[in-house]
Amino acid sequence: MNTQILFATVGRILRQLRHDRRTVALLVVVPTVLLTLIYYMYADQPTVPGTPSAFDRIALVMLGFFPFIIMFLVTSIAMLRERTTGTLERLLTTPLAKADLLFGYGIAFGLAGAVQATIASAVAYWVFGLHTAGSSGLVIMIAALNAVLAVALGLLCSAFARTEFQAVQFMPVVVAPQMLLCGLFVPKAQMAGWLQAVSDVLPLTYAVEALQEVGAHAEPTATMWRDVAVVAAVTVLALLLAAATLRRRSS
Repeated sequence: MNTQILFATVGRILRQLRHDRRTVALLVVVPTVLLTLIYYMYADQPTVPGTPSAFDRIALVMLGFFPFIIMFLVTSIAMLRERTTGTLERLLTTPLAKADLLFGYGIAFGLAGAVQATIASAVAYWVFGLHTAGSSGLVIMIAALNAVLAVALGLLCSAFARTEFQAVQFMPVVVAPQMLLCGLFVPKAQMAGWLQAVSDVLPLTYAVEALQEVGAHAEPTATMWRDVAVVAAVTVLALLLAAATLRRRSS
């Protein structure tokens, strides 16, 4: 992997992203609006002393969901567009390798996800009074890692789509099961055995558990670091698989 080419790719993608005002709005405005809705949904819910409020529990996990959902959607469509417009084919006639391109996407959108997570976290903590035992910096780190994971999965899925409509269809296939089985709606221990087994192989499960560890403990725990390592490993694996399956253009 050529470092100079890699960072040139990161710069190109960030410049494209900066000039796409709708995508920037999607990254910055939508999470804040959704957090506002969540806050007012749970504002009047009774709180048991000594336990997190409903808003604290839900909002903390949603800070990890936002970059995962949005980055998956944006990345899968963006890469498909580069294939269908011929941009990818022209890029790959240069010294740019597939790995440089895909890891460049991962870094660029990971930075965008970090910005998104920082803004959303600032609103959650300072405007809506989100409380976590652990540091908000750890929440942002895990949310940014979720963004990179979503980018990797989006790039991988885009290789199997021929149109933007097909790329969007991967959302209910890849994203929805992970949201349902991550432990937010029903604790894993209360799920049927086969659902627990499925949950154990889904990376978002570990991201949610890492966020919950930050919410419950003042210091980073071994479980949190293990979960972060699992998410990072799955991210690298997905990027490598995406590089292996990437086609120059759509047929």
